[in-house]
Amino acid sequence: MQLLFDFFPLIAFFVAYKFADIFVATGVLIVAVLVQTTIQWIRHRKVSSMVLISAGLVLVFGGLTLWIHDEAFIKWKVSIVNWLFAAGFLISQFVGERPMIQRMLEGNVTLDRPLWIRLNMMWAAFFLALGFINLYVMFNFSTDVWAKFKVFGVIGLTLVFALLQGFWLASKMPPEDAPKADAPRAG
Repeated sequence: MQLLFDFFPLIAFFVAYKFADIFVATGVLIVAVLVQTTIQWIRHRKVSSMVLISAGLVLVFGGLTLWIHDEAFIKWKVSIVNWLFAAGFLISQFVGERPMIQRMLEGNVTLDRPLWIRLNMMWAAFFLALGFINLYVMFNFSTDVWAKFKVFGVIGLTLVFALLQGFWLASKMPPEDAPKADAPRAG
């Protein structure tokens, strides 16, 4: 159910695009993001940073798309969001005690600091590349192809990258029967 809630604006955008056009879909996206943000506030009395950043960018770039009647703005939003994520991952290595990926995964994964840094840099590079891939699709293909890429391509690439990261992490994890660094040794 949470996954459906997370993807609600994207699904609403795509359905509206299929039945109307990019401008109607952009309007629907703005409303969906506002609904999602409101529901998150009502349920938790707080809104995650990711939802706030995404909502803000949807409002700005979606608003410009509708006001100026130029679809380029909503298309640029995808690249800017990904570049902001890349910047967040990169900056987190220098600000605070732990890189962003460590903050997200450390409850489930144990790695040495150099591996956390490497993993964090991989995610920063991925989001940077995803922003440029969006520009390539935006400038070289039709709006219809771009809309499909936005919905299916971005999610697909992210899932494939996450799976590859999972395999990489599995290769770096100590065997389960290995003694833990902080565990007392017998005898």
